[in-house]
Amino acid sequence: MRFCKSAKKKRKRKNKGFIKMRRFSFFLILCLILMGVVFKISEGGEMKIEGKKVLMVIAHRDFRDEEYKHPREILENAGAKITVASSKTDTAYGSYGLAAQVDILLNDVQVEDYDCVIFVGGMGSSEYFNNQKAHSIAREMLAQDKLVCAICIAPNTLAQAGILKDKKVTAFPSVKDDLVKQGAVYTGKDVEIDGNIITANGPQAAKKFGETIVAKLAELN
Repeated sequence: MRFCKSAKKKRKRKNKGFIKMRRFSFFLILCLILMGVVFKISEGGEMKIEGKKVLMVIAHRDFRDEEYKHPREILENAGAKITVASSKTDTAYGSYGLAAQVDILLNDVQVEDYDCVIFVGGMGSSEYFNNQKAHSIAREMLAQDKLVCAICIAPNTLAQAGILKDKKVTAFPSVKDDLVKQGAVYTGKDVEIDGNIITANGPQAAKKFGETIVAKLAELN
């Protein structure tokens, strides 16, 4: 009897151990599967905009550093090719000293070469508010179903180009009245999307702005 009871106890312990091992194995396999799915989604997300050509328009002096740096990093990590345009071709500098190599004069930009344009903000970006070439780029990009983006005070360039009428937009509060005068619907959100127009309200939204552009470019692919 004692032997039988002892044998039963041993079998129970073995069964419990086996069940625990099966549960652990199942959990481990599930984790590996989920990790693989996440990796594939991430990899696929990057591949979706691989080779997309993005034009970043910056002021030659006093563009906002974060509004250039963060979106550029996010876009490049997702596979986009960045070209920087400005009013001069020598090195441009942000408000806090960030140096940016200018690739092309704004006046030499050909819209057909790009899938997206981003007007970077900062105090210096006011140089494009009444710039006819900047207006032309914004209008032509939109007419060709391409992405037109602006952050901080730079959405005012889009407003003066006449493409924000009845569009939901956001921007730095100092240009709110200018946008509304041109028929825009100001929301004040960190990031706003209306069709192929993406706007953001300032440096604190720079990363979200970049991520939103990547997602929209992938959608348009």
